[in-house]
Amino acid sequence: MRNNSTYRSKTGLLLALTLAAVLLQAQTPDQRVRERDRRKDVEMITSVGIIRLRLSDATPIHRDNFIAFHRVIRGFMVQAGDPKSRDSSLRKPRRSTDSAYTIPAEIREDMFHRRGVLAAARMGDQVNPAKASSGTQFYIVQGRTFTDISLDSVETFRLNGRKIPPERRENYKKQGGAPHLDQAYTIFGEVIDGMETVDRIAAVNTTGRTGNDRPLEPIRILKTRLVKRKT
Repeated sequence: MRNNSTYRSKTGLLLALTLAAVLLQAQTPDQRVRERDRRKDVEMITSVGIIRLRLSDATPIHRDNFIAFHRVIRGFMVQAGDPKSRDSSLRKPRRSTDSAYTIPAEIREDMFHRRGVLAAARMGDQVNPAKASSGTQFYIVQGRTFTDISLDSVETFRLNGRKIPPERRENYKKQGGAPHLDQAYTIFGEVIDGMETVDRIAAVNTTGRTGNDRPLEPIRILKTRLVKRKT
């Protein structure tokens, strides 16, 4: 998913929910993360519910960045992935901005864009052939379910002929996701509780495609914290 991109929700085509981080500090966060913090989950308390995330040890650079980043964050807004979106108004043109730093890609073959995964946004291949991730922008896949016919179409027209493994096809047919994003963005975690909150956010009224699908009423993450894992 490119920075500042979302999918329309009112037509049922919303495939991913972009959560825009509002930076309080412009510099790269300190990457020295305590080992005990790596064994905790991330809890986001939003204005419409709670989302709990588990970060993946298989993508340690993204994991540590996310943990360190949240130590300097106090507020978030669901609004197209722009670090400066807190200052935006529906009456003003959106400003296109990106984070002050990027992270080397950690794209893994065994991770795919099933419903509920957490992944890093990035600039497009034209200016970012290495697929380096944004240091601050990320998205949660809400997704939709697919049929074999529609997955065949994704393979042909979106994945350039690359085949989706049988077990993933079954997941996309039963649980849903965003298969066209596979192997293009770094996945580094998943929602382990609170997908109903993601669905609730995805269902809000927006400005529509011509208005960059921005929520008519801002949805904020009021508090983000590291919490002890339940399991």
